[in-house]
Amino acid sequence: MDLRQTVAFSDHWAARSLKAVYRAPRRFSIPAPRFLIIPLRAAYEFLRGIAYFLLRVFWAEPMFKSYCTRYGKNLHTDIFAPWIEGKGEIIVGDGFSLLGKCSFKFAARYAHPPRLLVGDHTGFGHLCSFTVGKEIRIGKHCRIASGVIMFDASGHPLDPASRLRGDPAPSDDVRPISIGDNVWIGRGAAIFPGVTIGDNCVIAAYSVVIGDVPPNTIVAGNPARKTGVLAHAQHA
Repeated sequence: MDLRQTVAFSDHWAARSLKAVYRAPRRFSIPAPRFLIIPLRAAYEFLRGIAYFLLRVFWAEPMFKSYCTRYGKNLHTDIFAPWIEGKGEIIVGDGFSLLGKCSFKFAARYAHPPRLLVGDHTGFGHLCSFTVGKEIRIGKHCRIASGVIMFDASGHPLDPASRLRGDPAPSDDVRPISIGDNVWIGRGAAIFPGVTIGDNCVIAAYSVVIGDVPPNTIVAGNPARKTGVLAHAQHA
């Protein structure tokens, strides 16, 4: 054993002393009198709010708007500028919100131009990722949670020989995605090429959606399967 392992497993007084010295900084703590720490916290939160406002209004939102072909009223972002690769159209409606750092990738070889279309009052959470070869269309009043992935282009061909040569995915494998109105897509879900999701659907967290989802349906799992029907649809 090396010296570190010897000290770690030894019960000798010198080894115990070395381990105590090593662990002491992790265990060190100081009192936090409320009369002192609460004003300090208030000052920190005030300065943090100013910094957030300045970054959002004068950096992140203008940067995102500069990438948009068209955007509606009351667009709001977080403090992060978006990560955008390639050339494509981004068209968002009124009341759009981008609540975190998201990435948008366009593969212009399949459509001229590829387009991301987003309806009114829809919001994207933190670390969402969109890969657009032809078109991704998202309706109104949709809630896209953090870490959601949507891609209409897989990026590589299924054929092993083509993939080995480094060929791009064939155009037939690039199929637009369509999301209806008032859809809730949970954290970490993946929406595959060609998927259509109907109005009012709920996609459970970490679902992998590879097929169409009828309106007013709840799906979950990998691959996603129907787990329920929304109450108002049952009585329709």
